[in-house]
Amino acid sequence: MSMLTEDYRQIFLRGIPMMDLRAPVEFAQGAFPGAVNLPLMSDEERAKVGTCYKQQGQEAAIKLGHQLVSGSIRAQRMAAWAEFVRQHPDGVLYCFRGGLRSQTVQRWLHEAGIDYPRVIGGYKAMRTFLIETIEQAATECQLVVVGGMTGTGKTDVITRLDHAIDLEGLANHRGSAFGKRSTPQPTNIEFENRIAIDLLRKRDAGHQQFVLEDESRAIGSCSLPLHAAMQTAPLVWLEDSFENRVERILRDYVVSQLDDHIALHGTEQGFERYAEQLLKSLAGITKRLGGERYQRLHAIMQEALAQQRDSGEVARHRDWIAGLLHEYYDPMYAFQRQSKGERIVFAGEQQAVVEFLRERARSGIA
Repeated sequence: MSMLTEDYRQIFLRGIPMMDLRAPVEFAQGAFPGAVNLPLMSDEERAKVGTCYKQQGQEAAIKLGHQLVSGSIRAQRMAAWAEFVRQHPDGVLYCFRGGLRSQTVQRWLHEAGIDYPRVIGGYKAMRTFLIETIEQAATECQLVVVGGMTGTGKTDVITRLDHAIDLEGLANHRGSAFGKRSTPQPTNIEFENRIAIDLLRKRDAGHQQFVLEDESRAIGSCSLPLHAAMQTAPLVWLEDSFENRVERILRDYVVSQLDDHIALHGTEQGFERYAEQLLKSLAGITKRLGGERYQRLHAIMQEALAQQRDSGEVARHRDWIAGLLHEYYDPMYAFQRQSKGERIVFAGEQQAVVEFLRERARSGIA
């Protein structure tokens, strides 16, 4: 790679290591997967330079920037940049627009005997490229949506298909009122970046049809950029027995959720955080449940959590899960199926749905 590059496609397809020179506050608002933030300036230094630029102009701002990043501070940052280059000789560096910050760091590295490629247009140009990647996929590719009652295993279908986009995985959220995970969600910008890169790589592998799980406009705190295109896509309806659905929800939202919290926080604190999250999720749909129904399910959930804490037994959880399905989720999804009926092109259980979707992709049916 030359010392300048604007081959954004190859950067993302190849997963080229990225040194992000923006300030921490910029990086926190949204970044590319795997990018490492090694800023030229701290947030405070950047703010001072920005104020100077507004009041005294570019030349004074550049001079102040050099004063702020000098001596031991510059030496420490140079050492961090040089170490990144040593670990990632095939990487690139960039700032927000590919301007002064990245040019400065590239020049300093060159003066130290290190030549390293800079991305023309910086973060902003690469971000624009990814937004366009999503827009192109929405208009140029065939989308197929997998719907079904809660607990039928829609995510299980998604993970079995090479041409599926795991929206909930990319959003780090299971997509329902109970879908919050033990670790934080990405920012909305990061979520969009993840979707775009997944689409880019799968299209490069030859896929032109994509399967997505039926979702609302947002998955947790992440807004879904493909939502509008998904509303007119063919719908495959996944079915399963009520008993299997209860067991699957028990696995995903009780057993696995507790395991995740314990892995992060230890046994005691992990259980407390898991129990708090479960109760908070139920409280979040109080208005939709109605007061009496909420109180009844809340009491069952508390009993189930007490039993689980004391003995590790999870059987009592099946009672609130079954209650929620019967009284809340199933009527809602039954209405959705009826309202989307004309879009349904196939209905069946998991294996049949997976085979149908694979054959549809092979045949190129729109």
